Amino acid sequence: MKQKKKNKIYIIDVTNRDGVQTAKLGLAKLEKTMINIMLNDMGVYQSEFGFPLTKHETNYINANLELADVGLLSPMILEGWSRAMAKDIDESYKNTDIKHWNLSISTSKQMTDGKFGRRITRDFESKDKPSVLGLMADAVKTAKKHGALTIGVNAEDASRTDMEFLIKFAKYAREHGADRIRYCDTLGYDDPFSIYERIKTLAEEVKISIELHCHNDLGLAVACSIAGAKGAIDGGVDAYINTTLNGMGERAGNADMVSVILAVKKSSGFESKYKLDDRIKLKKAWRIAKYASYAFGVPIPVNQVAVGDNAFAHESGIHADGALKDRRNYELYDFEELGRGDPELIDTGRKITAGEYSGIKGFRNVYGKLEIEFKDDKEAAKVLDLVRYANVHTQKPLTNDELKFIAHYPKQAKQIMTVTP
Repeated sequence: MKQKKKNKIYIIDVTNRDGVQTAKLGLAKLEKTMINIMLNDMGVYQSEFGFPLTKHETNYINANLELADVGLLSPMILEGWSRAMAKDIDESYKNTDIKHWNLSISTSKQMTDGKFGRRITRDFESKDKPSVLGLMADAVKTAKKHGALTIGVNAEDASRTDMEFLIKFAKYAREHGADRIRYCDTLGYDDPFSIYERIKTLAEEVKISIELHCHNDLGLAVACSIAGAKGAIDGGVDAYINTTLNGMGERAGNADMVSVILAVKKSSGFESKYKLDDRIKLKKAWRIAKYASYAFGVPIPVNQVAVGDNAFAHESGIHADGALKDRRNYELYDFEELGRGDPELIDTGRKITAGEYSGIKGFRNVYGKLEIEFKDDKEAAKVLDLVRYANVHTQKPLTNDELKFIAHYPKQAKQIMTVTP
């Protein structure tokens, strides 16, 4: 007898789409690329890596697709976000050839009335106005026409959408070729109990894989994400949790990736009961969280789950004594599992750095320490030019990983940093 496939939980990271929408902050295209590389190294299933319609993203998007073709950004899926508008999809394909999409449209009455000003209706029978269902279906068909391989359809403000319409919306999306429904808790309105019941009902009624996209306005983004994933799997479908690095995102942020992974792997109700994507490498967590903090310019809170300075710190006598006797007394998981524990060396002597005003000798010294040699000054000068531009581009000293990437992939690095008005 053939054993039934066990449904899994997958991670779709949206740092490079939702995380960069954090007010007053953002990432340079080189930094977004480095995050994609690190997400791929970590075994993340998919990165929502940008906005294909947005002109200043075009070179970055195409360069990252090239990096996927040459193997640096694979097997992770690179997926673009767009409004569920056929004209936006058509326009996007003039500049890039995206194969994976998430297409978004509002589904709640609050949004159709309050945001669309009733110009768009939820009534599919209406002859006077475009409908939510009709626009979504046209967008899916248009993406398919252009050769899209997978499409997720986003129900914006799903948590404030009545279940009857949400089920109708999801069924219509599935019938027109959608692979997944993204349930967007856009305002962080759900709690873990309500989202579990709603997602389980949706999964049972529609039989389509469900993405959980939760915001942290009530501090419940991680809890709601895993509760929703449980509802999807209990309802018989795969679950895809949307995360961001260090919980970055609009307003109070999104579900933090490392917290979500640990909650699925270590919490009492999930450990050994619900299956996380086998490709996830938790040991990469420390590196990627530190880089995201540097790139965004936002320090990691001292008490941040797993990666904060105090996550494994013990001071009180009882706790310190207990942790030294047996780490399991006061530590639920090991710091080594996260890639922590190695000493971080600081050079306190002479330091030569590479920046926008670097010369060739200092530049070659920096790369020599990275064990990257150039055959002559001419070859080095070409990379030096890119490093200078990268320093202007990021407005920060370049990390070793960034320097290595530029040296190994100069063509794509140049494309990523090029914006043509």
